[in-house]
Amino acid sequence: MTTSAEWDLEVRPHLTPYFAYGAAFLIAAAHIAVGFLLKVGSSGVIFQTSDQVGIGTLGVIIACVVLLFARPRLRVGPSGIAVRNLLAYRLIPWSDVVDVSFSDGARWARVDLPDDEYIPAMAIQAVDKQRAVDSMDRVRELMQRYRSDVS
Repeated sequence: MTTSAEWDLEVRPHLTPYFAYGAAFLIAAAHIAVGFLLKVGSSGVIFQTSDQVGIGTLGVIIACVVLLFARPRLRVGPSGIAVRNLLAYRLIPWSDVVDVSFSDGARWARVDLPDDEYIPAMAIQAVDKQRAVDSMDRVRELMQRYRSDVS
């Protein structure tokens, strides 16, 4: 893996991680609370301790999945553009980058590749408004710097 000194720009979403952390906490807390309260009272169903543990564990697993939304990152440097989304990480060399765009109505930017393919860049999100605009401007500046064939 490369060090951060090799990258000229690193972009992360600004607002989405706050929502992800809050939602993950609420989901885990609700499942754990339900797990604790499962044996309180009588509903006609007999719950075991394993049921309580299972519900709490399910909440923690769902919270971990929600936390993946705090993970996106985009890095730009001499070696290309590195995109990390929810699950995947990909380093795209400058020779494969056609453009970096933000379509009208899109939720996040994308790195356009040859043959009409693209990779979503979830690190630059529309909900971040001016930060997204500034990030796109900076990415395009660096693209001009590293790609001499870009007009």
